[in-house]
Amino acid sequence: MEYGGAIGLGLLAGILARVLLLRSDYRQYPTYPHGYSTHLLMGVFAALAGAVAVPALLEKEWTAVTFFLLVAEQFRSIRGMERDSLKALEDSELVPRGTEYIENIARVFETRYYIVIVVSAATTMGAVKTSPLMGAVFGALAFMWGLVLTRVETVGETVEVRAAQVTVRGSDVWVEDIHISSVGLEKSRQFIEERAIGAILTPLNDEGRDTLASYGQRQAMLHDAAAVLGVRIDADSPEFAPQAKRDLKTGKVAVLIVPMDGDERLLLEVLRRTPVLESARGRTRFLRVGHLNPKIRARRNRLGGNDPEGDPGGGCR
Repeated sequence: MEYGGAIGLGLLAGILARVLLLRSDYRQYPTYPHGYSTHLLMGVFAALAGAVAVPALLEKEWTAVTFFLLVAEQFRSIRGMERDSLKALEDSELVPRGTEYIENIARVFETRYYIVIVVSAATTMGAVKTSPLMGAVFGALAFMWGLVLTRVETVGETVEVRAAQVTVRGSDVWVEDIHISSVGLEKSRQFIEERAIGAILTPLNDEGRDTLASYGQRQAMLHDAAAVLGVRIDADSPEFAPQAKRDLKTGKVAVLIVPMDGDERLLLEVLRRTPVLESARGRTRFLRVGHLNPKIRARRNRLGGNDPEGDPGGGCR
C-alpha cells in the first residue's frame, strides 16, 4: 500500500497518545481494569480514524472522508458514557462528586479522544508529505498542543489554603470564625472536637473568589478530601459528613472533615490540587472581557456603570 507505512505510524502515535493521556486516580473513572480496557480500545479506534482520514482526503475519496467524519462524531458519546458511569456510582458514594464535577470529568474524557485523532492525523500527514521522522515530530507537536489546551488549573493557584482550628461552642461547630453546623448530641460534639480537622480557603483574586462561590466546586473539594483521607460517616451518622461553608462577607470558605486519617497537611494538599471546574470560571472570564474591551469600558463609563450591553448585571442574563 502506498500509504501503509504512514497509516501504521499514525496509528501507533495515536495509540501512544491515548496511553499517555490515560489517567487513573482518586478523582476519575476508570479506576478499574475493565475501564482501562474500554478506553484503550476506543483509543485504537480514534487513532485509526485519524490515520486513515488523511490518505482518504489526499486521494479525494470524499465518501471515505464523510464516513470518518461520522466516526469522529460518534466519539461525542464518550461524554455520555462517562457521565452515566459516574452517575451510577453517585448513590453509593458517602460524599458525592456532584453533577458539575461529573460533567467536568466527562468533558475531559471526550476531549482526549479528539487529541488522539489530531495526533494520529498530524503524524500521518507529516509522514506522507515529508518523512516518517518529521511525521513523528508533527505528532509530538500536536500532542504538546493538546496538553496545553487541556491543562487543568487547580484551586491552589488562585486560593490560599491554610489549616484552621475547629471549635465547639455550645451546640455549634465553628472553623475559626465561620459557623459550620449545629450538632445536638453531646457525644457527637465531643467526637468532632477531638477528631475533626479544618481549613480556611481565602481567594487571592476575582478568579479565586468565583471558584469558591461555586457550590459544585466546593462539593468537588469535599469529595476529593473524603476520597483521600477517608471519612467517619455512615448512613446513620450524617453529622460527621464533610462540610464547606462560605462567609458571605469575605468570600472565605471553611472546610471541616472528620477523617479516618487525621493528616492535616494531606488535607491542605488535596484541597490545593482539586481541579477548578469550568463552570466555576464563566463569570470571571465574562467580566474580564467586558473590563478589557475599550468600547465596552467607555460605554459603561458614559452610562455611569450601568451598561445593559457590557455589564453582566444589566441586560446580559
